[in-house]
Amino acid sequence: QVQLGESGGGLVQPGGSLRLSCVASGRIATINDMGWYRQAPGKQRELVATITSAGITNYADSVKGRFTISRDNVQNSVYLQMNSLKPEDTAVYYCNSEILSYDRSVYVHYWGQGTQVTVSS
Repeated sequence: QVQLGESGGGLVQPGGSLRLSCVASGRIATINDMGWYRQAPGKQRELVATITSAGITNYADSVKGRFTISRDNVQNSVYLQMNSLKPEDTAVYYCNSEILSYDRSVYVHYWGQGTQVTVSS
């Protein structure tokens, strides 16, 4: 069974930095897009950044120039470097990956359990 495991969240002051990590494990054949989403209290889940298997990236306008997404295709991992954090970045951050496993014949979007990021002084 495929699972996504996230780490790296926490409490940081405005202007600070955090690095989120997500590792996909299980009977994985291929991973297409990987990405990060976030959900703040009372709001819908929104896209933060995505990266294709070829390394093409896409960012929400609100994080452009501050966040950087990267991936390691050998380690089946995706990372989110977050700099110049603002209080409005406070949310639960979720990893998402489009994965073809050896147990299924189609790509499936898998979600991590989420990691809390709180930006506050």
